[in-house]
Amino acid sequence: MTKLVFKSYTQGQSVLFPASLDEKLSPDSPARLINHIVDNLDISRVIDTYKFGSRSAYHPRMMLKVVIYGYLNNIYSCRKIENALNDRVSFMWLSGNQAPDHNTLNRFRSSHLKDTIPEIFTQVVVMLVGMGYLSLESAYINGTKIESRANRYTFVWRKSVEKNKARLEEKIRKVLELVEEGIAQDNLPDDEPPRPLNSEELKRHIAEINQKNRTKAEERAIKTLENKHLVKLEEYEKHFEVLGELNSYSKTDPAATFMRLKEDHMLNGQLKPAYNVQIATENQFFTYYDFFPNPGDTLTLKPFMDGFKQRHGKYPAKTIADSGYGSEESYEFMEQNRIEPFVKYNYFHKEQTRLFRNNGFLAQNLYYNPEGDYYVCPMGQHMGKAGTTTRKSESGYQSHLSVYQAKNCTGCPLRCLCHKAKENRRIEFNHNLNRLKNKARECLTSEEGLMHRSRRPIEPEAVFGQSKSNKGYNRFRHFNDKPTDRIMMDFAIFAVAFNLEKLHRKRQDTGKKQTKAENNPPFSRFILFCQQENRRSAKIKTSTQRHTAYVA
Repeated sequence: MTKLVFKSYTQGQSVLFPASLDEKLSPDSPARLINHIVDNLDISRVIDTYKFGSRSAYHPRMMLKVVIYGYLNNIYSCRKIENALNDRVSFMWLSGNQAPDHNTLNRFRSSHLKDTIPEIFTQVVVMLVGMGYLSLESAYINGTKIESRANRYTFVWRKSVEKNKARLEEKIRKVLELVEEGIAQDNLPDDEPPRPLNSEELKRHIAEINQKNRTKAEERAIKTLENKHLVKLEEYEKHFEVLGELNSYSKTDPAATFMRLKEDHMLNGQLKPAYNVQIATENQFFTYYDFFPNPGDTLTLKPFMDGFKQRHGKYPAKTIADSGYGSEESYEFMEQNRIEPFVKYNYFHKEQTRLFRNNGFLAQNLYYNPEGDYYVCPMGQHMGKAGTTTRKSESGYQSHLSVYQAKNCTGCPLRCLCHKAKENRRIEFNHNLNRLKNKARECLTSEEGLMHRSRRPIEPEAVFGQSKSNKGYNRFRHFNDKPTDRIMMDFAIFAVAFNLEKLHRKRQDTGKKQTKAENNPPFSRFILFCQQENRRSAKIKTSTQRHTAYVA
């Protein structure tokens, strides 16, 4: 019978690691790539955030490596990074076997990276451009909602504050009328509504009343006014100050806006404090990011592209986005800055269907005579211009629409199919928007447009899927001392780590392909043969087409 042999097992060994940690780290570890990249970054601005004359600190280059590598491994907590520095060989190798505690790591992240990490992100993007992975010519743009750390139940709504403030002002006016006539604006005409009260004005009224002798009932009313109503009025004024142009905010994170998210188990959407995160990608690398308080994407393209130019010194030559960005303001902005608009608009897919094209009653399908400036209805009646109207968006952009109306629709046999209004048919057209849509349609239906449309779902959408599902980055972990300061710092670190991990994987894939071709010469020769055959077939096809056209 063969004797069983086991490896020696001794828990009391005196040597834990070899003489060098480098021997325990694999040659293709992402820690080596991060070490090389960070060593070549300019971190002078990070060093400038340290104060001279204080006690010695951990080197910022080492701290930056550790933090980025932690985010690359889905470790976003400083306490967990501290544990990794004591447990994991790759972290020990990066830190030079130093072990800063979680307070030191958090202080470095919040105090030294908050204002400097965007520049480090830009340096990484420029480095990727130099390596040939990015060109910054095409920007695939999309947005997603990421939940804030704020308490979802400590919310403030603008409409609720407006309604409660109006009720409180009515109570205050009644108290003032009870105490002294003429103070509560009762001398205004009956047809003029009372103007809103503010806390400073109420304090002045109370000071004037306190200088006079009052009865006990009036003193009680003034005390209620001063201790209860005035405090509540000041609270409502603070709410309006924080709200600004927003419709809601959370008390624990005032910069967050309540948005409808789909992360709950029923996927029916819930209102939670969140941020609208907009990103631009190329080859599934982050090229730019920004945060917006509005839930929709329509108003974000122009400020987002301005931020892209400020970060990289130029606008992208081509912008690819879905129909959420297809507005007149966005198209006009891209036209002015010579950006090719591969951006869809509403009804882009619907207008290409046979049902839409064959419906002669739709306003979009009516014949337009540009010389006479009139449309022709399905019965042949001219619909002349009846006037113009202007509409303003939430950003203040004005759209000018032309109004056209038929002269007489009475007795028309097609009226029930044409329109349902009692009066003659009336339509509105934005000629500038139609011109911009035609330009966008030409870009989208071209051969290049079809390529960009096929790539758009696998560019930002894939990045969001990897970030939320694979990386677990679906909720922010910081509050803001200023609007979006800390969450932008946190997301910038995440974007740097994401780009470096993507770079590591692409380099690994390239190395595997080269190794496979070198180790298998017949396989590489077969690929070369196929490529040559494809070129020869393309030449034969082209010459055949030319010959056919010549004969025809």
